[in-house]
Amino acid sequence: MSNFLPTRFEPTQISKNEGEANKMDYASLRDAYLAVRRQSEAIVAQLEPEDCVVQSMPDVSPTRWHLAHVTWFFETFVLKPFLPNYESTHPAFEYLFNSYYNTVGRQFPRAQRGLLSRPTVAEVLDYRRHVDQHMQRLLEDPPHDFVEPARVIEIGLNHEQQHQELMLTDIKHVFSCNPLYPAFQNRASVEAQTTRQLGWQRFDEGLYEIGKTGDGFAFDNESPRHRVFVESFELADRLVTCGEFRQFIEDGGYQRPEFWLSAGWATVQENHALGPGPDSWPSAMYWQKRDEDWYHFTLDGMRPIDPAEPMCHVSYFEADAYARWAGARLPTEAEWEIAAADQPLTGNFIESGALHPLPVAQDSHSRQTFGDVWEWTASQYTAYPGYAAADGALGEYNGKFMCNQFVLRGGSCVTPASHIRLTYRNFFPPSARWQFSGIRLAK
Repeated sequence: MSNFLPTRFEPTQISKNEGEANKMDYASLRDAYLAVRRQSEAIVAQLEPEDCVVQSMPDVSPTRWHLAHVTWFFETFVLKPFLPNYESTHPAFEYLFNSYYNTVGRQFPRAQRGLLSRPTVAEVLDYRRHVDQHMQRLLEDPPHDFVEPARVIEIGLNHEQQHQELMLTDIKHVFSCNPLYPAFQNRASVEAQTTRQLGWQRFDEGLYEIGKTGDGFAFDNESPRHRVFVESFELADRLVTCGEFRQFIEDGGYQRPEFWLSAGWATVQENHALGPGPDSWPSAMYWQKRDEDWYHFTLDGMRPIDPAEPMCHVSYFEADAYARWAGARLPTEAEWEIAAADQPLTGNFIESGALHPLPVAQDSHSRQTFGDVWEWTASQYTAYPGYAAADGALGEYNGKFMCNQFVLRGGSCVTPASHIRLTYRNFFPPSARWQFSGIRLAK
């Protein structure tokens, strides 16, 4: 049984009201707040305090830091401006747990977060309780003009869901560095399966629209909705599997520069020189060959590779190289969204409890569009036509990162189901591979 409960919520009706919102809107937002906060604590409940303070590489943050940072967000952007007479009990936390908001103030260096033994995990949990109590006060007795605080709370809830995913990807990396290979959870072993033959779906050339539509929540980088012209294309009807990626490895894919972008090949060479470890690039991340068999590290510990499972933990460089080797390419994000527009928002998300990509059955019609793995696209992360970042600190949330990153779509097996949508644009540098990121081919 999964420890992760559905956190579906629709608080967006509050932000649409110009005047006084009704009490049911407040109750909906309060329930959403409590549900999201409980989800974070459900993740931490499966860890020991010692697990929560380790930083295994600069991109990974200790679990304790995630818990404190998302709490700092609500304190800084909701309680301080909107709850009269609110005072922080830990003013120094603004420096320790501010991630990148230069408008707010200085930040403790990201790569050094694991050097801190204090505040303790217990002190951070006390800090969360303090902020939660005051947030409930605000939500139970909101001011007359609640439109703006409700909008910021909604951003904060989605922000915390992003960090729930990061908690799991980060603790997976932390555990993978331990030669004991501890398991985050102990899921029953599943026999290796077979999956259907890769097929292709064709889409006609034409003028399409992509981007946010409707009244639901979306981040600012999903807007404005705009027109794009695409040539005819084909998209694979499922994700690339571990068995298919293993063929790339065994065909010398990591030793053949003809498949790699120049920066990707340089990254392979640099990381190969580091020697064995979860970040070494002689093969896929978390993969180990033992005698003649391949294993990979999962949140269930070390397990044999299931050839039918979707391939995950690949960088953009690896996804692009694999696509070239396979005689295909990666889709653009416009192609991905056009192809996904008629697909249901269902899939293997955190609530399934698997915390790992799952094979698509032979007789299934699923295209694995949502969940399982974030899908790399060939699109640079940049602004849509007409985009403008918001004023103030929250304007730093997305816009300033539109450089040297690629877009991923679709969500993963550790994404909350209520967090994902068709227009969602995730983004990471092309060398990043500790996220649950995978491959869908295009032609």
